[in-house]
Amino acid sequence: MTTSSSERGVSLGMPELPAPAYPDDVRERLERDAREIIARYPDSRSALLPLLHLVQSEEGHVTRTGMRFCADVLELTTAEVTAVATFYTMYRRKPSGDYQVGVCTNTLFAVMGGDEIFSELQEHLGVGNGETTDDGKVTLEHRVQRRLRLRAGRDGQLGVLRQPDPGEREAHGRRPAGGPSG
Repeated sequence: MTTSSSERGVSLGMPELPAPAYPDDVRERLERDAREIIARYPDSRSALLPLLHLVQSEEGHVTRTGMRFCADVLELTTAEVTAVATFYTMYRRKPSGDYQVGVCTNTLFAVMGGDEIFSELQEHLGVGNGETTDDGKVTLEHRVQRRLRLRAGRDGQLGVLRQPDPGEREAHGRRPAGGPSG
């Protein structure tokens, strides 16, 4: 039996149009911040990772518009920016909850019950791996490198550790997702 490309989830239609630009006021604010960031580096392209954090703080994830912004201010191609943004797991490429909960199941944590904890969290939250609760509060991930993860303490007990993204900061009068409410 033959399946069509659309049945396999492959789109062969028109390519995506270029990403829209940020509204003028947002772009001006981001450009000011970007100039400060770029000034810290001898080569402007070295500022790409911090700029990806900047655009992620704007919308909660790295959008096509954010990648276009980075490409424009650094005089790179969107392909170069996309390659970096999709390589690193610290950049979210789709909307996620206010809290990202990742459960580590490497060898140490598997022995300590990481798989069972992940299964219980899935059941309790009613979501699968990479999914967000209906209220938009929690995204559950089967990962180590996220803001919240279950880890073993000195006493060998599992606990919750808040681990902010390296680029997370008070941005433009907004508190970071999951940060203190002030």
